[in-house]
Amino acid sequence: MKAHVDKETCIGCTLCTSVCPEIFKMDDDGKSIAYGKVTDSNKSEAKDAEAQCPVSAISVEE
Repeated sequence: MKAHVDKETCIGCTLCTSVCPEIFKMDDDGKSIAYGKVTDSNKSEAKDAEAQCPVSAISVEE
């Protein structure tokens, strides 16, 4: 699985970094990036971050 953040849509709220810091971090421009790999152990948190993103900027795909 792979996570992706649409940087055009991201508002930099940091919710995803709080929910799943193993995958998401803030870039120098104040937007979130997906830097980690989605694994069985963090898949649930990645999906939670996707669901909770207020602007739907996150996608988690097979």
